Amino acid sequence: MHPSSRNMVKVLAVLYKGGKYAQQQPRLLGTIENRLGISGMLKSGGHQYVVTDDKEGPGSQFQKEIVDADVLITTPFHPGYLTRDILAKAKNLKLAITAGVGSDHVDLDAANEHKVTVAEVSGSNVVSVAEHVVMSILLLVRNFVPAHEQIRAGDWDVAAIARNAYDLEGKVVGTLGAGRIGFRVLQRLKPFDCKELLYYDYNPLPDHATKEVGARRVEDLKEFLSQVDVLTVNAPLHDKTKGLINAETLSYMKKGSWIVNTARGAICNADDVAAAVKSGHIAGYAGDVWYPQPAPRDHPWRAMLGPDGNGNGMVAHYSGTTLDAQQRYADGTREILQNWLDGKPQNPANVIVENGDYVTKAYGQRTAGATS
Repeated sequence: MHPSSRNMVKVLAVLYKGGKYAQQQPRLLGTIENRLGISGMLKSGGHQYVVTDDKEGPGSQFQKEIVDADVLITTPFHPGYLTRDILAKAKNLKLAITAGVGSDHVDLDAANEHKVTVAEVSGSNVVSVAEHVVMSILLLVRNFVPAHEQIRAGDWDVAAIARNAYDLEGKVVGTLGAGRIGFRVLQRLKPFDCKELLYYDYNPLPDHATKEVGARRVEDLKEFLSQVDVLTVNAPLHDKTKGLINAETLSYMKKGSWIVNTARGAICNADDVAAAVKSGHIAGYAGDVWYPQPAPRDHPWRAMLGPDGNGNGMVAHYSGTTLDAQQRYADGTREILQNWLDGKPQNPANVIVENGDYVTKAYGQRTAGATS
């Protein structure tokens, strides 16, 4: 049956809890209270819309409601993990929408097998994340967090902070991944007069883009990591990037280098990163992505510190959910959902998998019909 001919469909959204903040700020669209701003649209069409933040375990509302949902909407910031087992139970599911960018919370191979379309709001928060990357680089290199904590504690010791504070100018900065976000990071770093901008990506930048940012591609990972003073991770999570930054690859990096990861937490081995920061081999690690999310209280990145009590710039996953980004991904979610309801084709840039095939190469250069 064509979606446009349905009298009613069930849409399930897994969003994060806003509480009093969502009441105070109606632009917090990605919350369970403000429901992506699409309640009216769905109600007027006679559709059922279930919204929850309860997503963990077989007794969660997510797992109870997914069994007869036609559409799932979730965000990278509080993801409903659509595993192979859950997909097998979701007999009616036809569309999984990521309200944002990054659909690694979905088992894409299993989605193909079940002919579930997976779509995301491409480009909706790339500027938001790129800005967060630059901020995080600066707060690490300038030793900002301990400096701020010192002042809040009522202290004043310039030497204690300045001993680990540097300029970004003259440093080598490299991005692991030079797609929509990675390229924008390079654009924003160019005015800082870094010694060199590097990138590691299976796909070379177009000539005009390379000329614009003046970045050099390094094709060997070990060679790439050994050259950077600052590493920023801007790659999708898939089989080839999961755990890519680990004890071995960290050892390739210069002692005293910094890492910023706003891509996906699972790209970096949590215990190995924490050990490298504790030893001082890595001077600092910052970002906002964790695995799983929300991060458990005992996650090693919460408390990790270097030998001088610094080097931790971690925050909750919010880089891509600024108020500006929320409006963009809410609008994009509405468009994807309305297209599906009306039987219209989706914007190809938003589609990850469709009709049992991969539409994008962003998740590991997979070919159409790949299942491994």
